Amino acid sequence: MSRLPEAFADDDPAFIPYLAVGDPDMAASKQYVEALVEGGADCIELGLPFSEPIAEGPTIQKAVVRSLEGGITPETYLDFIEDLDVDVPLVCMTYYNLLFRYGAEAGTTAGEGDSTAPGPRGFVKRAAEVGIDGFVIPDLPAEEAEELREACDEFGLDLVFIVAPSTTDSRLETIRDRVSGYVYVQARLGVTGAQADVSDQTAESLARISDWDVPKAVGFGISTGDHAARVIEAGADGIIVGSALVDIIAEGAAEQRSTAAVAADLREKARELKQGAVRGGKRRRVTESE
Repeated sequence: MSRLPEAFADDDPAFIPYLAVGDPDMAASKQYVEALVEGGADCIELGLPFSEPIAEGPTIQKAVVRSLEGGITPETYLDFIEDLDVDVPLVCMTYYNLLFRYGAEAGTTAGEGDSTAPGPRGFVKRAAEVGIDGFVIPDLPAEEAEELREACDEFGLDLVFIVAPSTTDSRLETIRDRVSGYVYVQARLGVTGAQADVSDQTAESLARISDWDVPKAVGFGISTGDHAARVIEAGADGIIVGSALVDIIAEGAAEQRSTAAVAADLREKARELKQGAVRGGKRRRVTESE
């Protein structure tokens, strides 16, 4: 059963960081995940690297390359999740081809009566066994997600969809019918990447789905505590941060700093972002009470 509701159970907004598993190696990744939890993460999106990450900007693309060069595979990713000892929900962020081909390529079966034919069920089953709580699949349109939605329902996992500023009204209705856990609100058009300011499109995107009964978490471009506060004030229930954290890992690798030192920087950045989100939540409650 998914633990994602726990991430949004408190009065304070949720902080959801993203890391690419295996960047720069599996041992370091484990310490980095632990550091983010210690810094205040309420949930973590753990990227399963794919060779064609079309939704990602240069920062995360380079992280994906580092991870793939280190030998990450769907199996080693799942083993990594199984070995983690953190008490927060975990979301797998990846691309649909890896899920669809998993059973056939691994030669595994998803259960009694199943074959090794392509399809997402085998991966979803294994993900549930190792401790994954949900999925974000950027390249899977909601209109084509019925098979994955059914597998997630069968094994008690959530399926998160991305709402962009350009998402049509008709697609919004389809997403509303199939989303669970939280909706990932894309703060701006384009790909992921840390930005210098919060996009004006954030409030507009949140307003379009304000009556949805699923939590709204905003990502794409958040890199400071001030950004986090402003996004929450705009109506978000949580923030998603990836590139600003991956930058810390990349800089640490370039400077040949120790894993412990990079983990300390990640922990401190996580605290800044979580505290910013909390400030934004307090300001919004004051505004709403006036």
